[in-house]
Amino acid sequence: MENLMLLAPEITVAAAGLIILFIGVFMSPRTKNMLGYLATLGVLTALVLTVQSFGTEATMFYGTVSIDALSQFFKLVFLAVALIVSIASIASIKYNENSDHTEEFYSLVLFATLGMMVVASSNDFILLFCAFELASFATYALAGFEKQNPVSLEGAMKYFMMGAVSSALMLFGISFVYGATGTTSIPMIAENASFLAENPIGLVAVVLLIAGFGFKMALVPFHMWAPDTYQGSPSVVSSLLAAGSKKMGFVAAFRVFILALAALQPDWQLAFTILAVVTMTFGNVVAVSQTSVKRMLAYSSLAQAGYIAMAFVVMTPMALTGGIFYTLAHAFMKGGAFIAAGAVVWMITTQRTGDLQVPDHLDNFRGLGKRMPLVALCMTVFVFALAGIPLTSGFMAKFVLFSSAIQAGMTWLAVVAILNSALSLFYYARLVRYMYFLPPEGKKIGLPFPYAAALLLATAGVFAMGLWPEPFLQWAMEAAKVLI
Repeated sequence: MENLMLLAPEITVAAAGLIILFIGVFMSPRTKNMLGYLATLGVLTALVLTVQSFGTEATMFYGTVSIDALSQFFKLVFLAVALIVSIASIASIKYNENSDHTEEFYSLVLFATLGMMVVASSNDFILLFCAFELASFATYALAGFEKQNPVSLEGAMKYFMMGAVSSALMLFGISFVYGATGTTSIPMIAENASFLAENPIGLVAVVLLIAGFGFKMALVPFHMWAPDTYQGSPSVVSSLLAAGSKKMGFVAAFRVFILALAALQPDWQLAFTILAVVTMTFGNVVAVSQTSVKRMLAYSSLAQAGYIAMAFVVMTPMALTGGIFYTLAHAFMKGGAFIAAGAVVWMITTQRTGDLQVPDHLDNFRGLGKRMPLVALCMTVFVFALAGIPLTSGFMAKFVLFSSAIQAGMTWLAVVAILNSALSLFYYARLVRYMYFLPPEGKKIGLPFPYAAALLLATAGVFAMGLWPEPFLQWAMEAAKVLI
């Protein structure tokens, strides 16, 4: 029983998802909005339980589940994103034409979060793959939740097709690892990794696993699904995908490559070097030409994934700390930015003004500082944090990560990353210009309270990590020690 209490956050999220799904069947559409508050309460309870368990280390279920600083930190990331998403969804789902399916929506969000949390604790390839699929199936359905929107369906279909291919590649890679080592346990694979290093099958396994995880992390060239899916999905779902689901790929890659496949480090380190540079550069360059704000944020998200992937390249304790710290910083920045974009989409669709065909078009952000002051202010904070402006979480994350590259003698990599950050400032500043320096095309609109609460929560996270980074860096450092 005491050991099961270590899984209290996962049990809480699973129970909340099942309860919402069950009681939602018996509720009228008019009262179903209460389910959002129940989902928020479940996520908040799991978040408190996770924070309380920091510092605990244990393995469970014959070593397949590992409770350690790394898993706890990423559970914090996933639950923080789920909290922001569940709060914003209270307003989002209320005005959605699929509001009759409220219980399914919140259950899928919670089950996706549960899958991500289990991935963070997975110490065995079989459990890791099953948890990946739990999170993936839930997000496939969420991406196409707006069934009357062809753009949403197109994005969901691309996401599903690419996800199926990536899962097959990942499973193929796992089978090669199992064939060479005779086990699916990550610690035991690490002990027998010499078999992989001496055999050409090890290189094949690395290639397949990088392709599989590259899809989850949205690294170029495995990113093809991301821009269409992020743009077509409901904005709250885009927030969950970009700020949460992507980090699931990173925590799994940390365990698999750094712990299990350490003997093959020269091979996968070279691959991640190329992927990191190409991803951050491609993402920023393509984002410059985007007129859809959600699509711009999607390409920006690719660039951010390239920055985090630097941790695999530098591989020092400071770099791993920076990469892990960056995942939480990115959760608040990118999660909040998509919620802000969602608030603008809500304004355009409910007021029937602006470009209804592309409700997140840049022109719809004209004069947002006067029409929706809080949304404009929060969006400004998020995009400046993504660009790495001081006093924000983005600045601290980039400072730690880029400094680690310089200290490791990889100054060229830090220069590439800094130049990319400078380029990103162009399209972020353009968005701010539209919001504050162009005349509004409509009257001032009152913002629903759930949107305001979610935006303020994300903004608080951005400033907390920027102005008071010590506890977060300490948690990230403890998580990095698991990998060293």
